[in-house]
Amino acid sequence: MTQTAEKTDLAQIGVVGLAVMGSNLARNFARNGNTVAVYNRSPEKTRALISEHGDEGAFIPSETVEDFVASLERPRKAIIMVQAGAATDAVINQLTEAMDEGDIIIDGGNALFTDTIRREKEVAAKGRHFVGAGISGGEEGALNGPSIMPGGPAESWETLGPILESIAAEVDGTPCVTHIGPDGAGHFVKMVHNGIEYADMQVIGEAYQLLRYGVGMEPAEIAEVFREWNAGDLDSYLIEITAEVLAQKDPETGAPLVDVIVDAAGQKGTGRWTAISGLELGVPITGIAESVFARALSSATAQRAAAQEGQLPSGTIAELNVDKAEFVEDVRRALYAAKLIAYSQGFDEIKAGSEEFGWNVDPRDLATIWRGGCIIRAKFLDRIREAYDNNADLPALILDPYFKGELENLIDPWRRVVVAATQLGLPVPVFASSLSYYDSLRAERLPAALIQGQRDFFGAHTFKRVDREGTFHIEWSGDRSLTEM
Repeated sequence: MTQTAEKTDLAQIGVVGLAVMGSNLARNFARNGNTVAVYNRSPEKTRALISEHGDEGAFIPSETVEDFVASLERPRKAIIMVQAGAATDAVINQLTEAMDEGDIIIDGGNALFTDTIRREKEVAAKGRHFVGAGISGGEEGALNGPSIMPGGPAESWETLGPILESIAAEVDGTPCVTHIGPDGAGHFVKMVHNGIEYADMQVIGEAYQLLRYGVGMEPAEIAEVFREWNAGDLDSYLIEITAEVLAQKDPETGAPLVDVIVDAAGQKGTGRWTAISGLELGVPITGIAESVFARALSSATAQRAAAQEGQLPSGTIAELNVDKAEFVEDVRRALYAAKLIAYSQGFDEIKAGSEEFGWNVDPRDLATIWRGGCIIRAKFLDRIREAYDNNADLPALILDPYFKGELENLIDPWRRVVVAATQLGLPVPVFASSLSYYDSLRAERLPAALIQGQRDFFGAHTFKRVDREGTFHIEWSGDRSLTEM
């Protein structure tokens, strides 16, 4: 029987926007003992939620913002789950006008963190609290337990913490939610989480491509390989679902589903935002950026068709003359290495963003709350947490002794895989760029010295010397003497 709460009751939490994510989040709150106020601009969705799922807990449906706000206990707490951009601003304005001082508005969508910083200032100026909260786990996570990354004022976390903990995923008894930091910190961390997700998905795709077209394995056989991998170091949600996708047959034709799907990957912007922020912060998140470019290239269908029709020369394509089992193991190890780089680069960007905006984000918190509920949950996040427990100021995650030891066993297979892919003419942008990043970190000298010489030649941009302090310039158009600036 539907358990719609009486209007005289008050809700502990409210949800605005009842598409799938918002509806599932509201159900999650209700299932965990919270009375939930629900509102959608189109009343039909509110009625549908109550009709279909009203027996899962106590709901208070409203058809106006004013009634919705009136149904919330103080301090009022309302989570917005609407489309990012203008729609979010419109709902924030409505709620701000209807709410009172000290009430809390939470944006649970994928908002650009700079928008969150702006919104927090605007809402705070009117005496309300604004919290940008990253929520990861997709539709299933929203219903059964997501990973939640709230930012905003610490005072808001004191009020929100218990109710968010009631719906978050749990690992070893620890809820996968914590206060990330002020203003835009939560949405920034969620953005980078999604950037890591982009790189992880792309490099998994590259591993599939190598097994499929390098050694001629069929999707069902590759699915079994991924299932085996998921029982070891690569244990993660994305590896798990990859096996499911590769094993799936198309219900209409019986062909492998992966062969029926158009090979053009979509994106909603968070990966692109991560790459742009990396550039703005000066952080080399090469694997993440390449994964964004790979999606863009996959969707350049007209250009790709023209290139294939024009028969761009391939050069000599070699046949892979290796033991199949050995190559599969090489790909597994290379995949592990590239995944480590993606996480390491993501944590580098979070550190840089935290320093730039004064957020004081603790990487140990992220490794803890990403262990469950979220899309990039993986077994080695426990190791990542240990790495930052041992040294909170790690210059890079891969410099942790444990991961350095792992890379000793991964580097040779990683190199062999990149070489093999090149010889086969198979694109592996994340495998290759991540390896170049790794080699750049370990190189004693980089060609940047030559670049600085070029910059000084054409623009008098000066350079530093290895043998003494100071800034210098060569009089290139004159007697080429050295001048100390």
